[in-house]
Amino acid sequence: MSKKKGIITALLCGIVVGCAFMAGFHYTYAKTSTNEYCMSCHVHTDADAAWKQSMHYSNGSGTVTDCAACHLPPEDMPIRHFLAKTKMGAKDICSHLLKNKDKIDWDAKGEMEHAMKIVYNESCVKCHTNLYPEGVSDEAVVAHLYYEENAAKYKLQCISCHLDAGHYDPDYKHESMKTVPAAAGPVYETRGEMTAFADFTETIPGTSASIRMIAVPGGSFEIGSPAGEPLRKDDEGPQRRVELSPFFMAEVETTWDQFWAFYGETMSEGRTSPETIYANNTREDIDAVSGPTPPFGAPDQGWGMGSRPAITMTHYAAETFCQWLSLKTGRKYRLPTEAEWEYAARGGTSDPYYFEGSPKKFSGEGFLKGVFKADTAGIASNVVYAANSGNRTQEPSRVAANPFGLKNMLGNVMEYCSDFYAEDAYSTLQDGAVNPRGPQSGTEYVVRGGYYASDAADVRCAARSHTQHDAWLRTDPQNPKSIWWYSDIKGIGFRVVCEVPEELK
Repeated sequence: MSKKKGIITALLCGIVVGCAFMAGFHYTYAKTSTNEYCMSCHVHTDADAAWKQSMHYSNGSGTVTDCAACHLPPEDMPIRHFLAKTKMGAKDICSHLLKNKDKIDWDAKGEMEHAMKIVYNESCVKCHTNLYPEGVSDEAVVAHLYYEENAAKYKLQCISCHLDAGHYDPDYKHESMKTVPAAAGPVYETRGEMTAFADFTETIPGTSASIRMIAVPGGSFEIGSPAGEPLRKDDEGPQRRVELSPFFMAEVETTWDQFWAFYGETMSEGRTSPETIYANNTREDIDAVSGPTPPFGAPDQGWGMGSRPAITMTHYAAETFCQWLSLKTGRKYRLPTEAEWEYAARGGTSDPYYFEGSPKKFSGEGFLKGVFKADTAGIASNVVYAANSGNRTQEPSRVAANPFGLKNMLGNVMEYCSDFYAEDAYSTLQDGAVNPRGPQSGTEYVVRGGYYASDAADVRCAARSHTQHDAWLRTDPQNPKSIWWYSDIKGIGFRVVCEVPEELK
């Protein structure tokens, strides 16, 4: 009997302890999901203020959406919910204990790239079961229909269009841009004549915009990277020696001031397309060029315009800008070929960068670099990239020029080239090729230079990439989709090249 009593007592004690543990666990689990607990680690004071200004706190229904409702999967997905909570909690506690809060880039953590990692779409749709409530706009109906039809195909998230739903951002716009930013400075009536192969400033007649052009001497170089270059990719070889004629290249990437001058003159629709003008080899009035439709939202992402690089336009829009600039100035402007771009980026050098340093030393990829941090000495003053950009574009004045006098050839924004992309493009080149132009046809275009979120490995002079046309338009609900603006890429822009007139060659 005493043995049985002992077993029963132990069993009862186990049940009591188990119940106490479960009660404690439930209390702790619930307590650690409150807004107050979240804020005890998330010391960014503006997060709370921005939440209280957002539609998730301040709305007509009086409903308040708490931190965990967005930043964890729904509770009816218990395994995912628990794993996400455990992972996020451990990470936040480590950051709270080990990181210097004053050095955390909170602005970067509010950008889409980071938000997509910490907001769960299942939680959005669990609350927002009706996407067509009374009073919803026609634009919203079209967008939500597109979402329902394409969410699985393109992995769309609600925050792709509603980034400010949880934390109010006064710079975030979810509507078509209505007005062109006002021009600054005097309007140029004429352009200067080119009398020598030397740097010059192109003033664009009828606008207040100008472009500083750098004279890039012709010569030969080896395009691509050698097999032993650290962090190289297969599409960077085999190396070929090519010859290039002299050309002019813009000192900096095309700025918002320059792009808005083009937009303001050409934004109305129904004009003759650029293809028709050049196919007929005619020089019609400038109004013959049809320009961009209004962008959706704020194309500068609220980062600022002026001399920052213009971004989010398509390759077609960049080419049309060049055609407009050619007609305005009487000179031949275009996008650079891939060979011209790399030659200009190298500035007469042959190393991974035009400055000293190893890609392995600068790269932030890998577990150990997450702990010990990459060495940024030498690269930070020359390149706007993941380690120093704040996850956004920066003014050209932030970096030094390369040996040719060109800025931001590496980093800041990816730059369009005129060539179609092919992984094996260099294998079809012959040594000694003169002014190579790349493949005759293709579906995507070459982009070069990396951008503000790139690792040091991807801002090497030889690093290649390409457009991703469909992916960069995945949240565009229009049918047909825009030919002028991308909806899902921010780090893309371009710079122009001007051909040297025959009389100066």
